[in-house]
This record gives sequence, structure tokens and C-alpha cells, in this order.
Amino acid sequence: MFSKIKDALSKFNLGIGDKKATEELIKEIQRNLIRADVDIKLVFELSGNIRTKALQKPKSGISRKEHIINVVYEELTRILGDKKGKIVFENEIIILAGLYGSGKTTTIVKLANYLKRKSKSCGIVCADLDRPAAYEQLSQSAAKCKIDVFGKKDAKRKDVLDVLDTGLEHFSSKDVILVDTAGRSSFDEALKKELKSIIDTCKTKTKRDVGIYLVCSGDIGKSAKGLAESFKEISGKISGVILTKMDSSAKGGGALSSCYGADAPVVFIGVGEKTEDFEEYDPVRFTSRLLGMGDLQGLLEKVQNAVDEEEMEKMMEGDLNMETFYLQLKNIKKMGSLSKMMSMIPGLSSANIPKGVMDNSEEKLKGYEAIIASMTKKERLDPELIDRSRIERIAKGSGVQPSDVKELLKQFRMIKKMTKKMQSKSFMKGKLGNMMKSMGGF
Repeated sequence: MFSKIKDALSKFNLGIGDKKATEELIKEIQRNLIRADVDIKLVFELSGNIRTKALQKPKSGISRKEHIINVVYEELTRILGDKKGKIVFENEIIILAGLYGSGKTTTIVKLANYLKRKSKSCGIVCADLDRPAAYEQLSQSAAKCKIDVFGKKDAKRKDVLDVLDTGLEHFSSKDVILVDTAGRSSFDEALKKELKSIIDTCKTKTKRDVGIYLVCSGDIGKSAKGLAESFKEISGKISGVILTKMDSSAKGGGALSSCYGADAPVVFIGVGEKTEDFEEYDPVRFTSRLLGMGDLQGLLEKVQNAVDEEEMEKMMEGDLNMETFYLQLKNIKKMGSLSKMMSMIPGLSSANIPKGVMDNSEEKLKGYEAIIASMTKKERLDPELIDRSRIERIAKGSGVQPSDVKELLKQFRMIKKMTKKMQSKSFMKGKLGNMMKSMGGF
């Protein structure tokens, strides 16, 4: 699924970031999302956002290609789900519902096996008394994983609540009880009524939490939205959606985006026929696979932690105080070193600053951050208030000597004076190196 998007990104090469390459990428993404049955309006909204953001200036330290891949990621997760669903199965009853052909019986065994791997004891109650041999099929599949199943072979549909009631009692000692329900070719009134009675019985007969999960075939495409909304009408809330057949479905993107649009979080996906082919739905991991990137998470962290070049320029141009200075120290720590920060300030990438000065500066930064953190907000906004008694208090609070606090204040005043004069990159390049040397370590 979405293999063409992966191919397009692998071929995508922006040595100089030309608009033509970006536009070709956007068109390829459009074509494949439409093939995946994602709503056409959403596709064009997404591609428009990618086009606009792709042309924006990347953060410093991020290449244009990395910037555009990150933009594609952000827009895809916006329609496929922007965060991992919350999965907590503690002393819970899990009800699985869905239409015929959705893979519900196979899924409940996969989910039970998942819980077993998580060291949860569980049992399955077969409340599907409509489909012929449903109990036998479920029992045979569950036996392969050594999962217990309760049901009555010859029970009639009218006995569903009696079977459920007995099954809940039978598995009362289990950590989690799973309930398999009957399906239909469409979500009709009879199915709605039966499902509601099952939900109500589980809530009234036990003191456990009850979760309702919709099992939906990935090949249903954007129709998943209407189905999810229909189930929500009778249950009040869907705890999550489990999408099956996500290994080969061409419409999987439509199902994912539709569930997200219906505010029904996708929590699991089935990616094959084997019991182990079942995984938690993680938008980052899924999109990483979709984009053909094994280390997408690393790229995201790099983008999130990057210091914005425009922000740095504003600091250099604005009225500097200890508050803004402190924020910049935190940004520098995110980037890992002062030398990285210096390489990101316009005009300083080639400044001739001795390495020894830089190395010494790394240790200074840690001490300076502790000193500023020990100041009051009023002192950070107006460092001129800091007299001898305040210096002693700040030094004690930060675990340094008063002389260290005085040194920081001296360095800060020098930097503040210099920033007011930094009106051009040529000045910054020519003067800041000398300033660093004179400061003897910061």
C-alpha cells in the first residue's frame, strides 16, 4: 500500500530545492492517495498545505529535502491520525463488533494472543449465535494459541444474553474478558438492538470497564466513516477501531483517514493472516513505513529540536535580557553544542573561533543556565537590579561562587552591548570572534 509514495520520495532529490521537483512529488502523492480512496477534498487540501509549507524556509540545521519530507509526514499524520491511541486493558470487558467479512473472529483471537503476550489472562465469550458454526470456528482458532473460549454449540439467537451472562461469570477470574458478537451484511436495526443489549448487560452484570471496538476491513475505504458513526450512535463511544486486511488493501488510507475523521481512533491493524500479524497502530511508525524511512522518528526529533534561524536573528536584533538569554541557552543545549549554534547564526559559520574556546564554553553554558534559573523573574527581566546581596543569594541557590555570577553578569552586559551594534552579517562575522576571545571561555 502506498508503495508509489515511497518510490516517489526515494527518487526525490532536491539538491537546490527547485519547485518542479516538489510539484512532481505532490502530484504523485495526490494520485496515490486518491487510489487509496482518501476523500478527494482532503487530498487537495493536503497537497495544497504541502505545497505552501514546502516553500517555506527550513529551520537551521535541516536540509531542504528533510524539511519537505517532514512537511509530507505532518500532513499525512493529520489525516491518518496524529498520535498513538491509548491502549489500557485492566480488568476490562472488550466487545468486538463489525459487519460480515470484516475478519472479526480472526481478530478476536489475535487480540487475545496480544493480551497473552502482555501477560494478561483472558477468555473469549462467543456471543455470535447467528453465523453457523461460529462457536466451533472460534474455538479451533483460539485453541492454537491456548486461549479459552466459552459458548454453547446449539444455542439459538434469542439465548444470546443468557450465554453472555454465563460466560461473564465463567471468566470472572480472568484479567480481561473478550466478547465476540454477531455481524450482518449491513448495520440494520436488529443488529443495533442486539449489540446495545450486549453492551448494557456487560455494564450492569459486572463492575468492570467496558470497551467497544469496531472491527473494520481496510478495503472498505472511506465508507468506514459512516460505519464508525453508526456504531457510535448506539454505544455512545467507540473505544477504538481495529482495521484488518491492511497488508494488501488499496483503500487502507481511506479507511484510516475516515476513522480519524469520525473521531474513532484506530488502535490496532491486522497486517496478515497469521495470529502474530497484529500490531498497535502507531502513526509515526506506519507513516515511516509508508515513506520508506526507517529513522523517521530521528528526523522528527531533529526538526523539533532545531533552533529557528529567524528566532536567533530576532534575539540578536532585539532588546536582550536574561529571560531571552536563558531561553537561548536552553535552545543551545537542545542542539548539543555551542559550536552548532554558532554555525547556525547568519555569517558565523566560517568565523575563526578557536576550538579550545568553544570546548571551554560548553562547560560554562551549564553553569550559566543554573545561575539564571536561580534568579527571580524580575531579575531576569532587569539584570541591573542584581546587587551584592542578590549575587550571594543567586550563587548559593545555583551552587556556584559569587565570582561566577559576577562573571556571567559581565559577559551578559558585553553581549547585550554587542547585539545592539550587530546590524549586519559582516559586522557579526568580523567582531564576534574577537568578542569570544576576549571573554576567555564564553
